[in-house]
Amino acid sequence: MEKVDLDRYEITGRLGAGADYEVRAAVDRETGRQVAIKRPVPQAISRNQHEAIEARTEKTLQAYQEVGYSTNLISPILGYTGRAVHDDFFGDELGKEYQVLVEERARGIPLLGDMMSKFKGVPIGAGQNLFTLFPLVQPSAVPPHPVHNQLLDLEEVYLKSGYVILDLRPQNIFYQPGNGQMVLIDTGALARLDDDAPRGRPPFDVNDACLEILKFYTTPQEPPADSSGYREPRGIRPIIDIGEELDEMARDLAESAPPVAAAGAEILDNIRARSYTDYTQYRADLTAYLDRIKERNTALANAAEAGRSWREAAQWLKEDYWRGFLFDPDSELAGYLA
Repeated sequence: MEKVDLDRYEITGRLGAGADYEVRAAVDRETGRQVAIKRPVPQAISRNQHEAIEARTEKTLQAYQEVGYSTNLISPILGYTGRAVHDDFFGDELGKEYQVLVEERARGIPLLGDMMSKFKGVPIGAGQNLFTLFPLVQPSAVPPHPVHNQLLDLEEVYLKSGYVILDLRPQNIFYQPGNGQMVLIDTGALARLDDDAPRGRPPFDVNDACLEILKFYTTPQEPPADSSGYREPRGIRPIIDIGEELDEMARDLAESAPPVAAAGAEILDNIRARSYTDYTQYRADLTAYLDRIKERNTALANAAEAGRSWREAAQWLKEDYWRGFLFDPDSELAGYLA
């Protein structure tokens, strides 16, 4: 990771924008490498409200230098700029100084597409629904529960250095269905285990990451009977109140089959008591819960119909929007749609 001059990159398109960052696709003129150029969202810059985002960028760089470089589950940071006015490069007139990150462009699709594309009819929640919440079809080449286990692998790497990665929402994960590989593209929401506790809640620890994985990538609900049920993302709002979140999950579990409800309730009880001290027991508990859900789904009376709806929804990934990523749907989905 080095300080870079943005003039070496040529912007080729827009990849999306979130609450904090705007991301452009670009090509390195020197190497031909495809990269992602990330900066604070222009609206925050223009209003001079981007200091918190700049602090997040600094924390990301520091943690990457300490531990992030050691795992392939994070999109590699190739370089960064100093704080400067970058109007010429981006073709705007913001007139404010800010820092820019250059990352290796992630392969696969985001598990949650760009929210602006939803208004153009794109089924932005397809990835989250198809591959994490309702993985009804899975080729033998893909290991069980791939996103869940890789997220835990990543959290374990950071925990050894005293960090917990938060904000694990599906817009921050790119996924390759063909081999089951994922990569996290934003590690800015980091907490150190020795940080002071936020007001009104316990200090951040592994239980917070466990809750996020449970919230964003599991559901006790039965699979959609119709492909339309795969269009919209589910449960993606940030976690504000831990108790309320756990209570809501408990209500959903109560309506499930007894084996699913029992396995899920055990996880909720442990998170509520903040009993997890590392990810070993949580991984075992989560695997048991996901296995009970899979068994329930396989035994449903409409399992065959649900599988057809799943494959119908997977066909959406062949549309132009998804081809705009480093993603070849014909090869990636061959094991699912054969």
